[in-house]
Amino acid sequence: MFAASSSLAVTRSARRVASMAIVVRHLNVHEYISMEILKRHNIPTPKGYVASTPEEAESIYLNKLNRPNEPLKDVVIKAQVLCGGRAHGSFQKTGLQGGVHIVSKPGEAAAYAEKMLGQDFFVKRMATTMANDDDNGGGIPCNKVLLMERIYMRREMYLSILMDKGSTQGPLLIVSPRGGTASIENVATTSPEFIFTEPIDIKVGLRDVQCQRMAANMGLEEGTEPYDNTITLMKNVWTMFSECDCTQIELNPLAETPEGDIVVCDASKVNFDDNAAFRQPEIFAHRDTTQEDVREVEARRYNLNYIGLEGSIGCMVNGAGLAMSTMDIIKAKGGEPANFLDVGGATDVEQVEVAFQILNSDPRCKAILVNIFGGIMRCDVIAMGIISAAQKIGIRKPIVIRLQGTNVEKARTLIEGCGFRMIMADDLEDAAEKAVGVADIVSQADKIDVGVQFEGFGV
Repeated sequence: MFAASSSLAVTRSARRVASMAIVVRHLNVHEYISMEILKRHNIPTPKGYVASTPEEAESIYLNKLNRPNEPLKDVVIKAQVLCGGRAHGSFQKTGLQGGVHIVSKPGEAAAYAEKMLGQDFFVKRMATTMANDDDNGGGIPCNKVLLMERIYMRREMYLSILMDKGSTQGPLLIVSPRGGTASIENVATTSPEFIFTEPIDIKVGLRDVQCQRMAANMGLEEGTEPYDNTITLMKNVWTMFSECDCTQIELNPLAETPEGDIVVCDASKVNFDDNAAFRQPEIFAHRDTTQEDVREVEARRYNLNYIGLEGSIGCMVNGAGLAMSTMDIIKAKGGEPANFLDVGGATDVEQVEVAFQILNSDPRCKAILVNIFGGIMRCDVIAMGIISAAQKIGIRKPIVIRLQGTNVEKARTLIEGCGFRMIMADDLEDAAEKAVGVADIVSQADKIDVGVQFEGFGV
C-alpha cells in the first residue's frame, strides 16, 4: 500500500487551488462592466467609455472625454483582459509594454488601441490559462479597451470585501492606507501593520462603527468630507456585495482627490458566485468565455468540474477528494498532473465522452489516468464513455485505467472487447506508476522529435 509521506506536501498549493475552484466558483467580468455596476450602487467612478476599434477609441478621447475648442485633458486607456498585473504585462506581437497607458494628445488613443485590440496580452502569472496554446501561446485576447478620465489623486487607498474561506467563514472587509500600484499581497508581506480587517456578520450587515473604524485606519480624519464620503462608499459597496451575490469586490486604488472626493479608479477584480447565476441573469450575461480556458468552458457546459494545470498526466476521477488524492500520488511518483477533473457521481456516457475528449485534446497531456471508485458512479458507464470517445476521435494517448466498485467486471469486459488497447491497473499506486512511466516515455520522445508505438496505440 502507498503510505502518506512528506512528499505529499509539495501538492498543497495545487490542492488549495483545486479545492477553491470546486467549492467557490465565480464569474469575473471586465472592468467596464464592474464600473457600470458600481455606478448603479452610487459608488463614485470616473467617467468612462468602452471601444472596440481604434477609431472609436480616438473619437471617445476627442469628443466624449474632451470637448472641441477646449484644452485637452489626459485620459487613461485600459486593455480589457481578465487577468491581474495589467501594468506589468505586454502585447508581444505589437511590442506594447503594459495594458494601461495615459493618452495626452490626439492620435495616441487610436495608436494605443491599435496595439491592444485583437492582440494577445501576456503576464508572468496568467489569471486564466488558455488551452489553445498553439494559437495564442498562452495569452489572453484583448477585444475591448476602456477609456476613462484621468483622476489626480491626493491619496491612494485600498478597499475590498471578499468571502473569507479562512477563520471567519464569511464576508471580510479589508482596507489599507497603502493602495495603488503595489499589490495588497506585497503590502501584506512587507508592511502587514498597514492591513486592517473587519469580519462582517452576514445577517446584520456592515455596521456604522465598523465603517468609522476602518475609515480612520485608512488615514482619514474624522469629521472631514473624505472621511464621511468613505463611510458612505463602504456602505454602498456592502450593499452591492450582498445584493449582487459577489464573492469579491476589490477597489485599488480608491482615490482621494484634491477636492476631497473619494473615487474608485480601478475595479478589475469584481467576482460573482456562480451558484447565484439564476438570481443574477443580467450580470452573468456578461460572461466573456474568450477570456477563459476553452477546456473549462466546455467542461462547464456538461457540468464537469475541470481545472487545467501544467503537467503531463491527464486525470479523470469521480469525486473531488479522490481526484486530489490521485494528483498527490502522481506527484509522489515523480509525475505532474495536467488537470483536475471530477466527473461526479451521476455522470452519463455523453459527459464521460466529453471529459475524455477534453483530455485527449490537451497538447500538454501525454498520458491519461482514469481512476474510478464506483458507488453511485457505475464503472461500466465510464467504460462506455471512454470507448465511445475512442471510436469517434481515436486514441492518441496511452490510457491507464484503475476501476473498483459497482459493475467493475462488466466494465472490464467492455474494455477488453472494445478493440482498443488500454493499460489496466490493480490499484491506485500501480496506476500512478504506469501513468508516470508512459507519460515520461512520450515526453522524452517528443523532445527528440521521434514517434513511439505502444501496443494498440499510435502515439
